[in-house]
Amino acid sequence: MSTITKRKIAERPHQIVERVAEFIKDGDMDGVVSMFHPDCRVAMDPDGAPMEGHAGVREIFKDFVANRVNLKGAVSGEMVNGDTAILQGEWTIEDRDGNTLGGGVSTEVVKQLENGGWTYFIDCPISVPKPART
Repeated sequence: MSTITKRKIAERPHQIVERVAEFIKDGDMDGVVSMFHPDCRVAMDPDGAPMEGHAGVREIFKDFVANRVNLKGAVSGEMVNGDTAILQGEWTIEDRDGNTLGGGVSTEVVKQLENGGWTYFIDCPISVPKPART
């Protein structure tokens, strides 16, 4: 693992959003992907199927990274239990001129990797998905 990658890990769960914002601003898709667990699920549409894994993350963030938008996130709650934590927060995305493009209230389950860094495992950036119906 390189020194740069080691320096850029999220040492605490609430730091993940800060690292994602840095990587987006730097145009670093691999950095963004590194903040997500390989088996992650991201529910961008609470009514649709979640995106899965690193391929899903690349799809979700491709325009953000290409345009180097400004992600502003604030974690309002964090509870850690061993190598798993839950986060609650708010975020907005702005273009380079400061115009708000979107935002939401998020709930995330995060996992700690063997290297000590924290990653998103379940990310619900807009809202919690609707309950499954059987």
